[in-house]
Amino acid sequence: MKRKALVSAVLALGLLTAAGCGAKTETGTNGSATNGSAEAPSETKVYKIGISQIVEHPALDATRNGFLAALKDSGLVEKQNLEVDIQIAQGDPTNNMSIAQKFAGDKKDLVLAIATPSAQAAVQAIKDTPVLFSAVTDPLGAKLVADMKKPGSNVTGVSDTHPDEIAKLMEFVNKQFPNIKTIGTIANEGEQNSVVQIQKAEEALNKLGIKVIRTAISNGSEVKQAAESLVGRVDAIYIPKDNTVISTFESVLSVAEKNKKPLFVGDIDSVKRGGFATFGYEFFDIGYTTGKMAVEILKEGKKPADLAVRFPEKLELYMNLKAAKNQGIEVTPELKKLADAKNIIE
Repeated sequence: MKRKALVSAVLALGLLTAAGCGAKTETGTNGSATNGSAEAPSETKVYKIGISQIVEHPALDATRNGFLAALKDSGLVEKQNLEVDIQIAQGDPTNNMSIAQKFAGDKKDLVLAIATPSAQAAVQAIKDTPVLFSAVTDPLGAKLVADMKKPGSNVTGVSDTHPDEIAKLMEFVNKQFPNIKTIGTIANEGEQNSVVQIQKAEEALNKLGIKVIRTAISNGSEVKQAAESLVGRVDAIYIPKDNTVISTFESVLSVAEKNKKPLFVGDIDSVKRGGFATFGYEFFDIGYTTGKMAVEILKEGKKPADLAVRFPEKLELYMNLKAAKNQGIEVTPELKKLADAKNIIE
């Protein structure tokens, strides 16, 4: 009994001492405990972003890198206040849809879909999360938005097609290479973006009196055979921004070089890889513009429905002189002067 009384007295003394020291616990407005009048530090918001990309090739990779650079420049840094989940579909439509459905279930803060097939899957699967597309040729034709200026839904983004780029390239071919009377095209016409580009090229070439031979493929393993089938039938080859063909670009390049066929392409990354010429722009810049739109949505509270679809601002001629030599093209001083020195690959 004496031991119990002693313990009780010690506990009472401890309580009195604590009260005498002025310790005070208050509940903050968020329900967390604060010590005295000091406020508990607020947690940094971590933005969760999903990136869906149909396939890996330089143009699409540059788009992704530009997007991430814009986020970083705005103060969003991975492992600090940004969580990025990058998924590559490897050109497989089933994988593509699975990625979109995964992101829908993950409740991301924003989803970036790079290239038309990935954007179409994201639009189909994701309804409550902001979706940005990038490197998409025809947002209206792909049914990603109902209006380019006022999308009106959770989807908007950046198109990779300048209105004049294909027509300017075909005019360049006609004016500088009058001996080219027939051009062969290779594209996966199951990709809506490729169909649009081939149609625009065909319309422009028909007006110029140049015949077009279209060759359709459905996967990368068919690309080289398609290129070989054009030999003896065409004077030059045109490859649009087709994800399937560009992912196996060297298959076409080897045929063009072996048979001395000028190879015109739809993007400057393909010029860097060995295509002769195009009118284009840096895909990094397209991605960067898309990243700035993401910042407007995440940090400024803007709605995709109110953000107009954006386009490349620059359009310049790019030429690869080494490719010209390999493909039997004579580049005269006058022809070389048509492109800025910075856009010429020696």
